[in-house]
Amino acid sequence: MKIRKEDALNYHEFKKPGKIEVVPTKPLSSQLDLALAYSPGVAEPCTAIQQSPEKVYKYTAKGNLVAVISNGTAVLGLGNIGPAASKPVMEGKGVLFKKFAGIDVFDLEIDENDPERLIQTIRSLEPTFGGINLEDIKAPECFIIEKKLKELMNIPVMHDDQHGTAIISGAALLNALEMIQKKIENIKLVVSGAGAAAVSCARFYIGLGVKYENVVMCDIDGVIRKDREGLSDIHRLFATERDLHTITEAMKGADVFLGLSAGNIINQDQIRSMAKNPIVFALANPTPEISYELAMAAREDIIMATGRSDYPNQVNNVIGFPYIFRGALDVRATGINEEMKLTAALAIADLAKQHVPDIVNKAYGETKLAFGKTYLIPKPLDPRLITTIAPAVAKAAMKSGVAKTHIEDWDAYELDLQERIGIDQRLMSRVVTRAKKDPKRVVFAEADNPKILKAAQIMRDEKIGIPILLGNKQKIKKLIAANSLDLEDVTVIDPSENKSKLKQYGQLLYDKRKRKGMTLYEAKKLMKERNYFGAMMVEVGEGDALISGLTKDYPRTILPSLQVIGVKNGVDKVAGMYIMNSDKGPLFFADTTVNENPTADELVEIISLTANGVRFFDIEPTIAILSYSNFGSAKGKVPIKTALATAKAKAQFPDLVIEGEMQANVALDEGIQKENYPFSSLINHKANTLIFPDLASGNIAYKLVAEIGNSEAIGPILLGMNKSVHILQLGSSVREIVNMVAIAVVDAQTTAGE
Repeated sequence: MKIRKEDALNYHEFKKPGKIEVVPTKPLSSQLDLALAYSPGVAEPCTAIQQSPEKVYKYTAKGNLVAVISNGTAVLGLGNIGPAASKPVMEGKGVLFKKFAGIDVFDLEIDENDPERLIQTIRSLEPTFGGINLEDIKAPECFIIEKKLKELMNIPVMHDDQHGTAIISGAALLNALEMIQKKIENIKLVVSGAGAAAVSCARFYIGLGVKYENVVMCDIDGVIRKDREGLSDIHRLFATERDLHTITEAMKGADVFLGLSAGNIINQDQIRSMAKNPIVFALANPTPEISYELAMAAREDIIMATGRSDYPNQVNNVIGFPYIFRGALDVRATGINEEMKLTAALAIADLAKQHVPDIVNKAYGETKLAFGKTYLIPKPLDPRLITTIAPAVAKAAMKSGVAKTHIEDWDAYELDLQERIGIDQRLMSRVVTRAKKDPKRVVFAEADNPKILKAAQIMRDEKIGIPILLGNKQKIKKLIAANSLDLEDVTVIDPSENKSKLKQYGQLLYDKRKRKGMTLYEAKKLMKERNYFGAMMVEVGEGDALISGLTKDYPRTILPSLQVIGVKNGVDKVAGMYIMNSDKGPLFFADTTVNENPTADELVEIISLTANGVRFFDIEPTIAILSYSNFGSAKGKVPIKTALATAKAKAQFPDLVIEGEMQANVALDEGIQKENYPFSSLINHKANTLIFPDLASGNIAYKLVAEIGNSEAIGPILLGMNKSVHILQLGSSVREIVNMVAIAVVDAQTTAGE
């Protein structure tokens, strides 16, 4: 069998893995696949890499592979337990890399305590790995090993025990100091512990602005002083000449205590002796230097962090290392330098000040996490960490000159990062990007709901749109304060208090509906309802889009907009469409919300509206009209109606790919069509748009798929309105509301351009 060179190279080209739950594989189901995978095909990428070593990143997984390496000399709080006993920790580290950043890991436990031999062993692994994460190697050897490897190797190397804790606690320190309005260059810092993490934290804090002369470092023998014999070069940096000998003496008047030593070595009196608004980072695990309860009871003005997940402000390295390596790997950085680490800390600190999504609150059983004494740094399960830290690190690598490749499209990179951890928002991200280019005024008819206010906060922070809030002003202000939101300068309108607008809008509604049975009195009265008031704001151009429906049923919510705004010219009926965002790509379902039992002619109009709705998302519709029958295989009113609708739609829209009537599984399975219905128009045109014969089937289908089909439902998207009006699903999540806002903004942009 002759193998073409281009086929062999294409087969071995490394394709970024998709969602991390799915194991990426190469096809291996035929003799040709076997020949491409191994001999003789594999010779082609080997030759290509020999001629150009950098192509190893193109034809292998090296660029997404990190080694987690330990010799087991300083494992957790267990000490020198040896390489074999350290393996569970290293395997766990690998799981975190994969889960949080989509990075593949080999853990390597090396039986070698001599630093020079360990350095040479690790250095020899450079052809295999894209990065090296050193772990649980005791001080001071860890400093020597990391420093030398950074000099010898051209891939990222980081000892996480040192730098991970420094970066995360550094972010917490910056935010704590901001809260109490203390300048970092003036603070007095006491460090309990003199191991790798303690020394690296102290060094990193110096880089943030702490002065050497304001640092006192203590170990088991007390304060490290310059007159102590046998000091290492590293410890000599932090040795003091001040007349301090014990940690009790050192803590008097100190602004910050950093503990990376042993449990229960600090008491309440020592905490009470510290300066006003003391910052206490007791990070020994599993038992802090002083318990959270004792420290908090010692004084009211304390700001406290620990390494434990059961207390606020957990300094957890998983907030940093996966994303730091992700950013470094993605620009093929030759190292992880100080600029990259500092940038990571600043990104983490900034993220803590942003509004916390509901998904994070729910993960931790909270209701309103917000920047403050008990929330200095983001939570480890915050999905925004990867899209915040990795790009920041990548940019720092590029700016500091250690990046071998450069990222140009940062929006595309963010989508890539989301896919790596199983968040596929490609379709909605395109919509959000379009919305940001021309933000519109979005009127929220139910602004006295915390979900709406949280969505308004996100849309404003991300510059998706400009919120206008309808409702009782006092109630809305209380909800804003209770949820720690920053919406004080957002427009809030209480329709019941705006008499001039009620009169004006009432007259306009009366003019529209006077020949349809509505009196002027009724029109003015209806305008006190926020759905009518909001719809009229959009109708007269005082708003660009209307969002409602979170707390009311669909028919009652849509009626005011139909009466006030109405449908587009040439449209007789509106329709509702859902996007089912699945692992296999988006599917568009219609009608799922409006028309209970449409006729064949009404189905044709629904097809037209839906096709335009799909194109709104820059996707060309390929349409299947569904029934319980395949091309007349069963009799009944539904097959007759859908077959007639198919024939009429094909005649009316010859440029569209339309097929039916057919069962749902047949519509989505080209294999069945090829075998049984070779005439199907959907063969070689994968169906992406499903038209249901009635409201019941469409509504049931989208809810079933969303519940058990591992698909996110986006919608409902209202099709056919004259202006941008979108009705939420009852009880929508904050994320679903934000998605709908983005759609409404882009819809308003489109409507304005017509």
